[in-house]
Amino acid sequence: MEHVAADGVSGAGLGQDSAVPRPRIAVAATGAQALDAGLSVGRNGGNAVDAALAAALVAMATEPGMVSLGGGCYVAVWPADGDPVVIDGNVEMPGRDGDPQRRGHGLRRVVTSYGGGVTMYAGHGSVATPGVVPAFGAAQARFARLPWAELVAPAARAARRYPIGAATSRYLAYTANSLFGTDAEAHALVTRPDGHLLGPGESTSNPLLADVLDQLADEGPELFTTGAVAQALASDMQQRDGLITAADLAQYRPVTRPAHVSTVGRWRIGVNPPPAVGGPMLAVMLGELSRIGDWTWRDAIEIQRAVLSYRLTTHDLSEDLEADGRRLLSSVGRYGLSALRGSSSTAHISAVDVDGNACAVTMSSGYCAGLCIPGTGVLLNNALGEVELNRLGLHATPPGTRLASNMAPTVGRSDAGRVLAIGSPGADRITTALMLVLGQGCLHGRELADAIANPRLHVRHTDQGVVVEHEPDAGIAAAIAELGLVGHEYGEPHMYFGGVGAALRHEDGTLQASGDTRREAHVGVA
Repeated sequence: MEHVAADGVSGAGLGQDSAVPRPRIAVAATGAQALDAGLSVGRNGGNAVDAALAAALVAMATEPGMVSLGGGCYVAVWPADGDPVVIDGNVEMPGRDGDPQRRGHGLRRVVTSYGGGVTMYAGHGSVATPGVVPAFGAAQARFARLPWAELVAPAARAARRYPIGAATSRYLAYTANSLFGTDAEAHALVTRPDGHLLGPGESTSNPLLADVLDQLADEGPELFTTGAVAQALASDMQQRDGLITAADLAQYRPVTRPAHVSTVGRWRIGVNPPPAVGGPMLAVMLGELSRIGDWTWRDAIEIQRAVLSYRLTTHDLSEDLEADGRRLLSSVGRYGLSALRGSSSTAHISAVDVDGNACAVTMSSGYCAGLCIPGTGVLLNNALGEVELNRLGLHATPPGTRLASNMAPTVGRSDAGRVLAIGSPGADRITTALMLVLGQGCLHGRELADAIANPRLHVRHTDQGVVVEHEPDAGIAAAIAELGLVGHEYGEPHMYFGGVGAALRHEDGTLQASGDTRREAHVGVA
């Protein structure tokens, strides 16, 4: 698997001091241009939030098919002088002031062998109201030091020439024609001019998006809610059986909520609260590991099995994700795990600064809708066409409902003064990857890079029963056999199990960034 600069400074980890020269910012990103943007704004006086937002904007401008400005996000911030919050910029169910008869239309079924076989729905009817840009605007206004335009400018430059990443290339090998082939503008962004696939490292550009980003720098987030981009999106949806209306875009509001904070060893860990799904599931898993303390692979399997089974049978069918999520956290907090019994297209950026601010940003466009907002180069999400996030049925929820999400950007502080920002892409493997990394670091005392590199497992519920998918490890294999479960071993560390990126401030103020060899890891300090 690709591996680029997986550790940003010395080997000091979650439980150790470090004695290296003290930089101002640490960033874990998904590409070299994104990393450069984050470190650059840090050198120019920006804090962790500036760095994370700038890097994330570049990622959305240079990873077509993976993430885009037409998707959703969560921004977790733990300011040095305050309590942790999460800004909810996730996608919404559209349809305000729209024709209800449009529901069920504008969907195109796409079957791909990506990820072992995925069936999704694309097209205009698969697009949920995007929230990335409003959420980033809210984060910048409240927490950043630098002007909005300085955070957007690196993305505009990057969009004019960028290399295709290996993860993007792998995804497009499965989807460039089947998913993006019906929209000429979108197809041109994911292929060469001759229509052939883009290879990893091959340079390409998105000049229309670069121009839109220049406008975004000048006009602010309103460009995507009431401005020219919003108008183009609403008009295209009206003409092509989409559900998004001008009212959906104008009335979209990012929601800032207190993070759900729990104690894990000597750490306080803040996760994405309800109505998100990923944060509550991660909190429950970490809570159970903490109850055990010196946990084993068998413990990890049993915890994942119970939590993910609960999610599949109960939480994924919820009609009120916020209320049910809070009920879950409350009941497990009182009674333990016994209370439960009864898209991979994501990107994550982590940043911390020397002052003790932490910011974790996770973004998703689903598998993408296979189309652009005409004339903008902005690819759109297909959140309404992701079957796994719409268990109640496609187009089943009322307009304005925040959709379910696996995203779980996480921030933490230890009692010794360490500060952490961490997260991962990987659909439902986001929570299990973070469970294992945080469990190794916070409870087993592993150094950060080692905790990320440690073998992973994920309990998958299938129609035929439980399968424990895992990377090579004798201890994991023995635990599966002891439990009498079916195992499926990947031959090597694999991107299926996420791509964790983390930034850490040690108690003496030194900084570290570490990334996952399972996906591209571009990390550094400055």
